[in-house]
Amino acid sequence: MEYVILAVVIAVVAVGAIAGLVVSGRRRQQLPPKSQAPVITAPPTTPQEPQIGEEAAPPTEERRRTVEEVQLPETEALAEAPAEAPTAAPTAAPTAAPTEVEVEAAEAGTAPAVEVPEPTAGRLVRLRSRLSRSQNSLGKGLLSLLSREHLDEDTWEEIEETLLTADVGVTPTQELVERLRTRVKVLGTRTPDDLRALLREELVELIGKDADRTVRSTKHAEGPAVVLVVGVNGVGKTTTTGKLARVLVADGRKVVLGAADTFRAAAADQLQTWGERVGARTVRGPEGGDPASIAFDAVKEGIAEGADTVLVDTAGRLHTKTGLMDELGKVKRVVEKHGPVDEVLLVLDATTGQNGLIQARVFAEVVDITGIVLTKLDGTAKGGIVVAVQRELGVPVKLVGLGEGADDLAPFEPGAFVDALIGD
Repeated sequence: MEYVILAVVIAVVAVGAIAGLVVSGRRRQQLPPKSQAPVITAPPTTPQEPQIGEEAAPPTEERRRTVEEVQLPETEALAEAPAEAPTAAPTAAPTAAPTEVEVEAAEAGTAPAVEVPEPTAGRLVRLRSRLSRSQNSLGKGLLSLLSREHLDEDTWEEIEETLLTADVGVTPTQELVERLRTRVKVLGTRTPDDLRALLREELVELIGKDADRTVRSTKHAEGPAVVLVVGVNGVGKTTTTGKLARVLVADGRKVVLGAADTFRAAAADQLQTWGERVGARTVRGPEGGDPASIAFDAVKEGIAEGADTVLVDTAGRLHTKTGLMDELGKVKRVVEKHGPVDEVLLVLDATTGQNGLIQARVFAEVVDITGIVLTKLDGTAKGGIVVAVQRELGVPVKLVGLGEGADDLAPFEPGAFVDALIGD
């Protein structure tokens, strides 16, 4: 019996020990593992850029302005701001860099002021230095030959060659050489001043000092004067139209521009930019639209605005494309429904020489050319093209381009041109 009681006690103790171990194991599983207490730092009072090494520094507290210290814009200024904000300018071909006035206006958030072109009177005299290349080849070359002590046949042949190389043309060259031969014999003793005066007089006579070189741009009874600007691709026709607008505005004319060159994507944008600079309205249409319709609308707008002159920039047509040349004739006929076309200015690149004369002949067959605009005359040694193209068409050179600046288009003056050629 004693053994039985002892076994029961041992069994109870064993059961109790086992139960204690089980409970202890469960408690251990429920307790989280020991870890270090997290370090909590306060957020910085002001945003700081991450810094490394020697640049690291404790954040500094910046003073914050109160609501009372913040100055709000005036109500009237806020109301006027949308009206003063400039409209986005259209994309255009590369033009002159913005002036300081335009930059300051852009920073101030206001539309740039309309530019005031420089006066046209005496502009060719101011630009005479641009003719230095033509001067070296034609004017100074002739003076050097005529200054020789003995003017034999070889010298006269060199004079002829100089004139022909300068694109004066065969017939005008022969006429000039004959007159120079006669006058040199009569003159006898030839001082440098005598030769310069002689050459100047003969060149002015050859170019034509009595021709009417005025661009007809004055408003008349039928409405504004209409000027068509024609020419092939690449001669600077659209740029010339924009510069001509500046010339007319400088002379006190109110101008409307017609962007009838719808075949070149940037032509209308480029012309509109030129117009905005001098405050001239530009009438334009969709790309690829009917040029005659746009030219018609431009003249109609000019009549409505009471403008003095409407300048119509036509597409740069290749003179070999019959269809395009016929379309140019259509533009002129449609415009004439409003009234007469006062000027048809043919733009020629002075560097093209005889090729330019071929272009001139074809254009003259399609429309009645009334004047010539010679561009890039500053970059050629062939100033004689002035004589040749006038003889070819029987119409005067009225304007010459002597650089890439906005005011580098000048009314042509034979005396000033010759003075630039032969120098002082």
